[in-house]
Amino acid sequence: MDTQKMAKVFKALSNPNRLELYLQIVEKHETSYETNCGCLINEISKSLNIGAPTVSHHLKELSNAELIFTERKGKYLVARVNEKMVNEVNELLKLHKDES
Repeated sequence: MDTQKMAKVFKALSNPNRLELYLQIVEKHETSYETNCGCLINEISKSLNIGAPTVSHHLKELSNAELIFTERKGKYLVARVNEKMVNEVNELLKLHKDES
């Protein structure tokens, strides 16, 4: 287990707006799983009460923590959940649960 990487993940999710953004990406990811088209960020940013530059900053932090992948599709930004990282976090939390 890479504790530095896990610390980066938890730090990224410690901001309430960033956590909300990530949870919405996860929700959209789950509903579009069959199509694998990802999540259009402009759809999510409309529902959040924060400006586009702040959304961009939060996306960068989530991406730096390897929680999401982003890519341009024409004029749209698409985000996808990094399933590998989700599994690593789940294993870490499961490990600590089993020890208690």
